[in-house]
Amino acid sequence: MTANHFDTKINRHQSGSVKWDDADFLFGAEGVLPLWVADTDFLAPAPVLEAIQKRAAHGVFGYPSPRHQGFKALQGWLKKRHNWEPDEAWMVSTPGVVTALSVAIQTFTQPGDKIIIQPPVYPPFFSSVQRNGRQIIENPLINEGGNYRIDFDDLARKAKDAKLLIFCNPHNPVGRVWSKEELKELTAICLQNNLLIVSDEIHSDLILQEHRHIPLSSLSQELAARIITCMAPSKTFNTAGLYTSTVIISDAEVRKQFTDSVQTLGIAKNNVFGIAAQEAAYLYGEPWLEQLLVYLEGNADFLTGFVAEKLPKIKIKKPEGTYLAWLDCRELGLTADQLGSFFANEAKVGLNNGATFGQQGEGFMRLNFGCSREVLREALERIKQAYKKERF
Repeated sequence: MTANHFDTKINRHQSGSVKWDDADFLFGAEGVLPLWVADTDFLAPAPVLEAIQKRAAHGVFGYPSPRHQGFKALQGWLKKRHNWEPDEAWMVSTPGVVTALSVAIQTFTQPGDKIIIQPPVYPPFFSSVQRNGRQIIENPLINEGGNYRIDFDDLARKAKDAKLLIFCNPHNPVGRVWSKEELKELTAICLQNNLLIVSDEIHSDLILQEHRHIPLSSLSQELAARIITCMAPSKTFNTAGLYTSTVIISDAEVRKQFTDSVQTLGIAKNNVFGIAAQEAAYLYGEPWLEQLLVYLEGNADFLTGFVAEKLPKIKIKKPEGTYLAWLDCRELGLTADQLGSFFANEAKVGLNNGATFGQQGEGFMRLNFGCSREVLREALERIKQAYKKERF
């Protein structure tokens, strides 16, 4: 297999895809080319497909054993890819990372407690806090010409009154892969204030530009005792619809409380196809991933080059990780609603409106470049034509 394998266009229409089949409805326009929700348009790795097909051919789909969740495969993967080897006993299954966020919030905080998030950030960070009756405390990232960093002074002030920090590593949508120095400073503040951290590391295998993902819990045993790490194969291997994720908690008491909540809610078991896919991905998916990263790097370079040359009033910083680009459209002079309408109705391209990532995202749009180069090129040409028509 080569990176060119990812050039193959897969027709996702009429597959029940929220990204493709619901695009016209969600964006209120016909013929929208969707580059929004964070799944890719690539076939999952052949070993994953084969594992699912083999499991389906068996024909009996009874309850899966709690002793067979693919944890050993994940353990080996984390050791090889990220130099971290958590014990299998630390791992707990959940149907997804967003589910895990809500379980952690319900388990370790009380209604009215304060929870820190760092906008602009993944919208479910907001909704998970709000829907569970807790208070959001914002520790906004500092944007310096498209280079984002954590405001540690602000975090130190706000950590005194909070119970929990929801951390995004790598960061969605700004694409930062946090350095070891940044992680150490963040965790030092949290330790000083006895702040529990839920670390969303779902994009941890999608690292570009020679950057390196560092699992937050890998820094030290002392730190790990205050960290709940959320991982899944879904973003990396395009298996989001199988709803299978793993939460890693080294502290026995924290893990027991979390597990008790999962069992109380009746969500302790993953489905048999998700388990098969997870195990195959982590055991045999590395060659496929290496080629994917080459392709995504090429897409990122093509995207940033096109925007700089053809769309000078839109600014973009090449992401360090993820397949998500954060477009700074503030020079267009449009409101959030006008900006969304411009892309959906004029350009016929469906992107995520930055306003949904917090007020710090107003004037921005998030673009998913996890697609074939042909689709990406078509989307950018559509944007260019609309841009020229509006004479920006």
